[in-house]
Amino acid sequence: MRHRRALLASGAVGALVAAAAAVVALPALAAAAGCSVTYQNTSAWQSSPTSGGFNTTLAITNLGDPVSHWTLTFTLPAGQTRTGGWNATFTGTTAISATDIGWNGAIGTGATNTSVGLQGDWTRPAAGSTPPAPLPQPANFALNGVACTGSTTSPSASASSSPGGNQAPTVALTSPAAGQTFPVPATVNFAATASDPGGSVARVEFLNGSTVLGSDTTAPYTFAWANVTAGTYSVSARAVDNLGATTTTTPISIRVNPSNPGGAAPALHVSGNHLVTAAGATYRLLGVNRASAEFACVQGKGLWDSPQPDQASVDAMKAWNIHAVRIPLNEDCWLGTFGTPSGTTYQQGVKDYVDLLVANGITPIVEMHWNHGVYTGPASACADATATCQKPMPDAQYAPTFWTQVAAMFKTNTAVVFDLFNEPYPDAANNFSDATAAWKCLRDGGTCAGIGYQVAGMQSLLNAVRGTGATNVVMVAGLTWTNDLTQWLTYKPADPTGNLMASWHTYNFNGCVTTTCWDSQIGTLAAQVPVVAGEIGQNTCAHDYIDQVMAWADTHGVGYLAWTWNPWGCTQGNVLITDYAGTPTAGFGEGFKAHLLTQNP
Repeated sequence: MRHRRALLASGAVGALVAAAAAVVALPALAAAAGCSVTYQNTSAWQSSPTSGGFNTTLAITNLGDPVSHWTLTFTLPAGQTRTGGWNATFTGTTAISATDIGWNGAIGTGATNTSVGLQGDWTRPAAGSTPPAPLPQPANFALNGVACTGSTTSPSASASSSPGGNQAPTVALTSPAAGQTFPVPATVNFAATASDPGGSVARVEFLNGSTVLGSDTTAPYTFAWANVTAGTYSVSARAVDNLGATTTTTPISIRVNPSNPGGAAPALHVSGNHLVTAAGATYRLLGVNRASAEFACVQGKGLWDSPQPDQASVDAMKAWNIHAVRIPLNEDCWLGTFGTPSGTTYQQGVKDYVDLLVANGITPIVEMHWNHGVYTGPASACADATATCQKPMPDAQYAPTFWTQVAAMFKTNTAVVFDLFNEPYPDAANNFSDATAAWKCLRDGGTCAGIGYQVAGMQSLLNAVRGTGATNVVMVAGLTWTNDLTQWLTYKPADPTGNLMASWHTYNFNGCVTTTCWDSQIGTLAAQVPVVAGEIGQNTCAHDYIDQVMAWADTHGVGYLAWTWNPWGCTQGNVLITDYAGTPTAGFGEGFKAHLLTQNP
């Protein structure tokens, strides 16, 4: 990451202004006959006697003509405020507007969009033991300006009353949680609450799809579903009263993750446009960056800017369903030319952490982040010769030796992935005056315009890796802090093993930040080679931008790793945790964790 800094060349500014001038407002396509919305509070919690939070899903059904894009508006009840959301662009905290994010814009006649969710806080004036059950719900939904007169807001259920006016029971599924994951073979513990206003609850049934897994006739209503195989399941609870009326909760999705033999991270290689395991199973790199080894040793802060990572810290990652950790490194500290610790002490600390991750089933990605060389050119705050800041390219003096040593250390374990260089910007160094020269500099190195030291290109670094006999998967970056991969295929280094994948970084302040750009620049590449977004983030404490990135990446088979798993506070964004026990930051960390828990690698 360009630490706490959004850099933009003057040439790029003109391009962005021109692009902005081409944008025109298009009229929304109205749903001619209205719509319905099922608004389900999937969870609510209490953080004080009078306040707490909640998660909600919105199922939008179009009852009119097909729409290609939509905006849903509604007002939250008194005492509720929106703090976040996913799979829509949200505005407002109480008067809410949610607009599609491109890929989920089309809703055909009679079709339902179930991808949208909302997070919020609730307050109430009087103390109580639990939040209101159910929480009050909006009633003024409109889709593209047309009132959703068929809307059915529901805290948890759909009901069917029996003849004779018998009122249906109420039911809420309290366990498992929406998006929860389990290791295989799983035991899924169901729990529900139910009541009946006009009679009694005869039983509560627990379902997978339409199949009844089991039931309970007495409160508390529970059932243990044992020996569940790997897969994604749609589960719900159904209450049946003494006169036969039923109410069924809105289904939620849970996932049982496949086993990882021996518990260790899998050996990986490239096959076509996929990263695959030795057994041939497709594998995406989904996880986080664990920063500090790139800077702590040159700032008098030790190796990790914190205690040495231990099993407890890795267990905290596993609770987030993290399957990959990118470890930025410092060239001088690794080689022992500068910094404390450095040399063998630094190397051993890195190796111990890599081994710990592998043993826990987590893929380590070792990466050169800061390197040697004086740079005083454009987009620079980095005149130190030593590796105390980010340079535009690796240096020819030390970088090949760095990669020879790193590859020699880890070549016997192909669960370890190599990322050759963090965020190249030789195009910014030459003032964006010659894109072809910048791409050649990236691949071939040598003397590059605007850079005052001899550069090591990606080809020479890859040669250093392969010269040790290492066949590990190698990530190779693009230009413009690796936000630009447009010429990656043309200028990729030659690799005799074929184990190359493209490294992409995307933040909300980069140039390529829309699904249209991702489709044309990243999607076309991902159709030919594996792509991983080695860093994703946004310079706020929200998660609306990364939600769009992850939704797009999920549909294109692209992996992603959020910046960063460090408790630095979220005032400048991009910080996932408040402590190494894994407590998520409000907004950014909570949003990323919630999404990651729904994904398999």
